[in-house]
Amino acid sequence: MEHLDVLVVGAGISGIGAGYHLQTLSPGRTYAIFEGRPSMGGTWDLFRYPGIRSDSDMYTLGFSFRPWKEAKAIADGPSILKYLKETAQAYGIDRHIRYQHKVKRASWDSTASQWTVEFEHGPDGALDKITCNFLFMCSGYYNYAQGYRPDFPGEAEFKGRIVHPQHWPSDLDYAGKTVVVIGSGATAVTLVPEMAKTAAHVVMLQRSPTYVVSRPAEDAFANRLRKILPAKLAYDIIRWRNVLFQMYFYNFARKKPQQTKAGILDRVRQELGPDYDIATHFTPKYNPWDQRLCLVPDADLFQSIRSGAAEVVTDHIETFTENGIRLKSGKTIEADVIVTATGLDMQLMSGLEVTVDGAPTDLTQCFSYKGMMYSGVPNLASTFGYTNASWTLKADLTSEYVCRLLNHMDRKGLTECRPINDDPNLEAAPWLDFSSGYVTRAMNRFPKQGLKAPWRVYQNYALDLLAFRYGAVDDGVMRFSGPAKAATPAALAKVAEPA
Repeated sequence: MEHLDVLVVGAGISGIGAGYHLQTLSPGRTYAIFEGRPSMGGTWDLFRYPGIRSDSDMYTLGFSFRPWKEAKAIADGPSILKYLKETAQAYGIDRHIRYQHKVKRASWDSTASQWTVEFEHGPDGALDKITCNFLFMCSGYYNYAQGYRPDFPGEAEFKGRIVHPQHWPSDLDYAGKTVVVIGSGATAVTLVPEMAKTAAHVVMLQRSPTYVVSRPAEDAFANRLRKILPAKLAYDIIRWRNVLFQMYFYNFARKKPQQTKAGILDRVRQELGPDYDIATHFTPKYNPWDQRLCLVPDADLFQSIRSGAAEVVTDHIETFTENGIRLKSGKTIEADVIVTATGLDMQLMSGLEVTVDGAPTDLTQCFSYKGMMYSGVPNLASTFGYTNASWTLKADLTSEYVCRLLNHMDRKGLTECRPINDDPNLEAAPWLDFSSGYVTRAMNRFPKQGLKAPWRVYQNYALDLLAFRYGAVDDGVMRFSGPAKAATPAALAKVAEPA
């Protein structure tokens, strides 16, 4: 049976970043990246709906080690996928990726200090096994097989086509047709202005509004800075500027929600005019950053509404009909195509089944250590990004910390790291403090967080940077064990760092 030092699962942003950090910070280790799909890119390869783009700037969604050089800071999906592929190729990470390798189960054996991982591979899904010392799950946070899709009354009566953005049909022609997009999240506000370019009319049908903010697709200052400074220096400056601004805005919104709300709505009013019913269609009942804000580049959503190519309807669905949707208000919306932009189905570590020393482990009953490991579970980490900032910021820090753990064990001749909660007074809280529907309906599938470090999941890049990069690895909560062994070449090559 093949054995690896580290098995990375997932070849999206997190997995490619993990490959880079392993090669750079913990060199000499054998590793592979298992990707269940036939191509790399994760979200940016899976989603193909019209207008697919980032809702974070690429100076923070991009990797810390590879500058984003395109003009647009709010980038389209194909450009992001190109960036990921070029990064994987530039650093030889692509040579470590094994496609159509879908991990199903992982069993830890303390006597051997290793995982036995069962996976399906190839077009026929043949079952096979591999062992590894450390398992690094970089498989995202949602079910790639299907999105969240509620059943609507009367769907069978509708004569048009119903599609979900997660699996966009390549043969869908909506030009000159009437489209209803159900939802008001990031996907919906992306789809509506893009589809409105060729559709006869597009309706964004929402039960309740979302905060929508506009910013330029291109960062003029960043583009000027790149012309006068080396690419990496300019990138680092803009990255930190954006990180600090995001942190400031988030904290300001938390401390002064009414003032933040007024500022957001004032900008919407400037875009749509004083006569538009902003109170109904763009004024949520919750405070800013209780849920993630929706970003629209260059005010494209507002432009499509102003032009009449699109409109927003705020109501509840009573039933689908032959020719559209009847609302509870009694109004009927005609449609040729209905897009159910109803969200993601959140999933922990792709539904991986975990066993520790023969005992099935329910990860939902574990406490999350630094938002990346699980109480009582050894040599396993997973990546989960921020709810209030770019995913990659946390992914980069998580990979750095995994490398610190591996290097620490090599230097000390240890083979196991296991976070242990022996505090009977540790209070539990939901893993994410976020009121978005896709989060609240799935929190029972995720671990708990504690109300103090290192069990608390901070949504704060600065705090995590200090803890992950400079905090003690041997902190009394992370317990190390294993037989003494000779230091590996990875340990000998690693520059000494504080424990």
